[in-house]
Amino acid sequence: MKAVLISGGLSMLIALLGTPLFIRYLVRKQYGQFIRQDGPTAHFTKRGTPTMGGVVIIGATLLGWVGGLLATQQLPSVSALLVLYLMTGLGVVGFLDDFIKISRQRSLGLKARWKFLGQGLVGVTFALAALQFPNEAFRTPASTRISFIRDTNLDLAFAGVTLGMVLFVLWANFLITAWSNAVNLTDGLDGLATGVSLIVFGSYVLVGVWQFNQSCQFLATAGPRCYEVRDPMSLAVVAASITGACFGFLWWNASPAKIFMGDTGSLALGGALAGLSILSRTEILAAIIGGLFVLIVLSDVIQIGFFKMTGKRVFKMAPLHHHFELSGWGEVTIVIRFWIIAGLFVALGIGIFYAEWVTG
Repeated sequence: MKAVLISGGLSMLIALLGTPLFIRYLVRKQYGQFIRQDGPTAHFTKRGTPTMGGVVIIGATLLGWVGGLLATQQLPSVSALLVLYLMTGLGVVGFLDDFIKISRQRSLGLKARWKFLGQGLVGVTFALAALQFPNEAFRTPASTRISFIRDTNLDLAFAGVTLGMVLFVLWANFLITAWSNAVNLTDGLDGLATGVSLIVFGSYVLVGVWQFNQSCQFLATAGPRCYEVRDPMSLAVVAASITGACFGFLWWNASPAKIFMGDTGSLALGGALAGLSILSRTEILAAIIGGLFVLIVLSDVIQIGFFKMTGKRVFKMAPLHHHFELSGWGEVTIVIRFWIIAGLFVALGIGIFYAEWVTG
């Protein structure tokens, strides 16, 4: 628990103090945000705002995590390294996308095939590694079973280990792509994606600590509702590091934003959320905890699907937060209300998580 507090606090401090330094560097290099022409006209004033702030989030997370381990004299776990690898790898893909947009002053960054290839390379290697490295209790970071609050009886290896591994790689990459795109779509208003991420990753600190206290590996007499997660406390430390980094970054990202996280941050945070859900065996529960992200993705899917079928729009503009912008809501009002909704989803998810353990 000490590592959780130290990592979270250190990440927050690094992000809080490091972000203005990074802003000055970006301003000096004239690395500013390019605003899409079909977006809300109010966003044109944001043109030139420094972007790629995800670099700070990733850096603060890594440094805070390392600091927590050094302070408590702990060795890194495989599970923690896998989540951080996924976060950093997708962050690099997002950075390349952001850099191309800025350097060429256009809304199109990496070509779709290269972006897909980069995400796929990181996702596949993560998935394959997650089924390796059994500990002394023969538990690997991930399993081929689909999980809700814990592993269910739906096993992707129903027809053998090889097919199970292939199906798991596909499943894991679906989750990674879905969560990366969800955070990316949410990152459209000052502080929105950062604030929602902060709330969601904060909940995973609670999940990790609770799973550690009720772990099948550590309880003297493991009950029927203990958790089979390989490294629950390590995952809690990673989640705390990300939460702290988002706290510090939000200070500068809140309206009016002095910096945007860009694809560097949104892809990294989405990847980290996918990784935490897979390794903590809460893949379906994550859709409830991150319900605000899911709502925003659904609004985009509904808008596109309905337009293709009828030629008409359900919303004035998608994703959902832009609909409310064009309906006359102030940006700060939308962000705060969406934070509240995100908090309600998190409360519901954690409530279900705890109720499942209590009821047995």
